[in-house]
Amino acid sequence: MPGGRLTQQERQQIALGLADGLAYAEIARRLDRPTSTVTREVMRNGGPTAYRADLAHRATERRAHRRKQTPPGERRALTQGLGRDDEAVREYEEAFTTLLMQQGLPKMTARVLTCLFIADAGSLSASELVQHLQVSAASVSKAVAFLEEQGLIRRERDERRRERYFVDNDVWYQSTIDSARGMAQVAETARQGVSVLGPGTPAAARLENIARFSDFISESILRAAQQVREVLYTKPEASTGETAEPSAQRG
Repeated sequence: MPGGRLTQQERQQIALGLADGLAYAEIARRLDRPTSTVTREVMRNGGPTAYRADLAHRATERRAHRRKQTPPGERRALTQGLGRDDEAVREYEEAFTTLLMQQGLPKMTARVLTCLFIADAGSLSASELVQHLQVSAASVSKAVAFLEEQGLIRRERDERRRERYFVDNDVWYQSTIDSARGMAQVAETARQGVSVLGPGTPAAARLENIARFSDFISESILRAAQQVREVLYTKPEASTGETAEPSAQRG
């Protein structure tokens, strides 16, 4: 399987495959590349409907040029002093960003959230994000506002009165809870339609099925999320070195 960056010819084959309606996996098979490589390439260059080989190739060259021109210190916010492979971290960062974009997040929003996830401190300032991502402060501000509105991050001021953006261990739990509540709202709205359209009608029966399905999914998600949260984040009352008193010795 070939490695390294995609060639211009490979990008042209990707564009042809997308035009023919081929799945990413099939395009990757024809190129003898990992499916993740094709997926990442398409998602960061306009998506399946707007991908153009020539534009994608030029954009990749510009990104490579910027990386060469960027002083090493400007990208230390996420990897400083930990003995990591910077190239491997960058590849992982791009892969995680692509995944979040596939889940529906805008590109810049996905990039900012990924940075916060992989930063050991779990927090970054606006200036750190601007330096690491090599984008404008306005772009970061817009992405942060969206993430905060969705409850995925929070902001605080540090001792120097600078804003910092945080992701907590609970962020995925809260996101899951919000999703479950959204499903519950779907169920409630669907049931309202049953009375409006008339019980016993085909449309009402369809809406009732939607309501039941959504109720079941919502309740299951809420229950599972709470159980997992308790397992992952509840600290044991006794240390591993302590043992319970044998029942025979209890008074």
